[in-house]
Amino acid sequence: MAGFGNVDFVIADVGADNEIEQFLSVELQAIDITGSVFKAYQALRAGEDLDKRPTYGFNWDNVYKRYITQLIRKGYFHHHWKTKIVAVIPEQVYQYILGRAAFMKTADVKNDPQVNIIFMTYCLESDPTRPGEFRPRLVTVEGTSHTNLQNAILYKDAPLKEAFTDQIRKSLVRAVNLADLIDAGDIPEGLEEHENEGPLNS
Repeated sequence: MAGFGNVDFVIADVGADNEIEQFLSVELQAIDITGSVFKAYQALRAGEDLDKRPTYGFNWDNVYKRYITQLIRKGYFHHHWKTKIVAVIPEQVYQYILGRAAFMKTADVKNDPQVNIIFMTYCLESDPTRPGEFRPRLVTVEGTSHTNLQNAILYKDAPLKEAFTDQIRKSLVRAVNLADLIDAGDIPEGLEEHENEGPLNS
């Protein structure tokens, strides 16, 4: 939808005349990774060993920056529509978000008029009826508003200016050392494949 984007699901009450009476949106989010586990997956399927350990990690920052920005924006629209958006995420991701932005929240998601964003979190537990498989279990249901979420992210204590300038100095030292290595023809491993990339691709 122009000016809004998409949501994963919509739950709506539809009248006999096909009029939409009430609705809420649902956004799902797991967590993406850095690197790749595809070669490990292929080796597992083929019953083979890997030549070396794969490099990967959870991309916590990407989820925080992208998903929370999306919730604030869409929560604002739902506020004007007088409805709610539900964020379904793993409990671990929710706790990470709370660690970064301690926003005001409430368990009274039904009656609090300020709530337009509802977090529903889950964890995975062993499924006793299907050995070796897992099923989601509801952990937390808490609500907040797009304003609370936005303020918790924007209005934080600023880091010291000296700490920032210290990072600049460290980056300058790394840049000079790297330039010396390149001048000497000793290009670090992994840099060769990027050396022809322009600023738009890097």
